Amino acid sequence: MAKDQSRIEERILDALRTVKDPDLRKDIVTLNFVKDLRVDDGKVSFAIELTTPACPVKNEMEQWARDAVMKVEGVRDVDITMTSAVSKGAVGGGKQAIEGVKNIIAVGSGKGGVGKTTVTVNLAIALAQSGAKVGLLDADIYGPNVPLMMGITGRPHAIDNRIQTLSNYGVSVMSMGFLAQDDTPLIWRGPMLHSVIQQFLHQVDWGELDYLLIDLPPGTGDVQLSLTQTVPLTGAVVVSTPQDVALQDARKAILMFRQVRVEVLGIVENMSYFQCPKCGEQTHVFSHGGAAATAEKFGVPFLGEVPLNSSLREGGDAGKPVVVAKPDSPEAQVFVRISEKVAAQVSIANLEGTTQVTIE
Repeated sequence: MAKDQSRIEERILDALRTVKDPDLRKDIVTLNFVKDLRVDDGKVSFAIELTTPACPVKNEMEQWARDAVMKVEGVRDVDITMTSAVSKGAVGGGKQAIEGVKNIIAVGSGKGGVGKTTVTVNLAIALAQSGAKVGLLDADIYGPNVPLMMGITGRPHAIDNRIQTLSNYGVSVMSMGFLAQDDTPLIWRGPMLHSVIQQFLHQVDWGELDYLLIDLPPGTGDVQLSLTQTVPLTGAVVVSTPQDVALQDARKAILMFRQVRVEVLGIVENMSYFQCPKCGEQTHVFSHGGAAATAEKFGVPFLGEVPLNSSLREGGDAGKPVVVAKPDSPEAQVFVRISEKVAAQVSIANLEGTTQVTIE
């Protein structure tokens, strides 16, 4: 009886070896996704533990696994539980990890005005909506707009010398905007920037996070260098518009991240097109396709196109981003798909053991 049980379990595992994660390109048995396999008189139950709750093919993988197991002789019924445990990024090069944070994702742009913060905020919320634990650090010290876009007011307080984050829409947030007076400019030099960034990273109580997104200031300056030298970034997302002047700076951002050995998870084309709300005609105000071409040239993933849309502006101004205000809208679903691709790229980077090194 025990031998028969062992044989059917092995046949089930053999069947599940035909089910591959399309992003990680390995079967779910080899990836150790299959958990708690039980067989009882033809009834089979097990869990599939994915590397992210934002997996874009979660439902398909469940169906593929069900179909594969049902073909095994002696199986009458299959019960599958889909779960996730987000993989953790590598720490190397003498860098200091942030306690409780599995993955740190920088979102940058070579140029200001391309909608980087809008993309970051909606990406963070979309990841949280998938079930992930998400934090958002507003490192754009000179223009901290995240509190406004996230609809958060108030000032953070400290408990046991640890600064407490403020939260909305399931995202834990820290920003200089919580501490500075409205409309007061911040005039700081490099050493001061380095100090405040380090405090926000290591003296803030982030709790347990799957993903910490960092909204970088535009360009390739002090804040970017401070982060890449001291923090184990899992990877970076670059945001650009399709126009040549923005793409030129986006290419510089990609090269900067590569120079400091940070994985570029992909590029997002923002303001890709304007769609007339009355007739539906698309107009490429800032040209079109430049980010996709840049991604292909540099061999990085193209994560998606975000339209130029009044709903995005209205949501940001009102503190209710589009993925919250209009979750079923085409523009919100764009961000959901981008978040899924970013999560997949993080899983790929972690599987491959990507590490970063400190600049000498």
